[in-house]
Amino acid sequence: MQILSDGVVGANFRAAMRRFPATVTVITAVKDGIDHGMTVTAVTSVSMDPPSLVVCLNNRTLLHEMLLCQPDFAVNVLSHAQRPLSEAFAGKVEPHARFGLANWRRHEAGMQLLDGANANVVCRRMAAVPYGTHTLFIGQVVHATVDPNTIPLIYEDARYCVSQPAA
Repeated sequence: MQILSDGVVGANFRAAMRRFPATVTVITAVKDGIDHGMTVTAVTSVSMDPPSLVVCLNNRTLLHEMLLCQPDFAVNVLSHAQRPLSEAFAGKVEPHARFGLANWRRHEAGMQLLDGANANVVCRRMAAVPYGTHTLFIGQVVHATVDPNTIPLIYEDARYCVSQPAA
């Protein structure tokens, strides 16, 4: 077996990860009355009993700091029509202006839920597991809704896509 340099392994790993299609989400939280949100594709289910999921965030982000301090967060699964929100919450729009680009409603736990999203999932943070440059936030689901009339927005190989049934 050939041993590759860390740089080559890193580049190959990055290329491989770009081939993992992922649902596009906007994670939202609120701290001291200030709303914040960020586009995230590193979200997956953990368990059905109890219902839970994991969100992976870079340690250098404001949202990471908020989730360390606040017990609740929301995962808003974007619909195929919400690509501009993905781009805005990925940094193309200043944080203070992002929530003005769509209709949001406030959950009783405080964070914003996106109207017209494919799904909204509200979680209570149960664990924060640091690893490398990121932290895995495990959230127990306390509320979930799905809009059956939407199609989720997918991101793969630096492109936005929509899913289609296989032939």
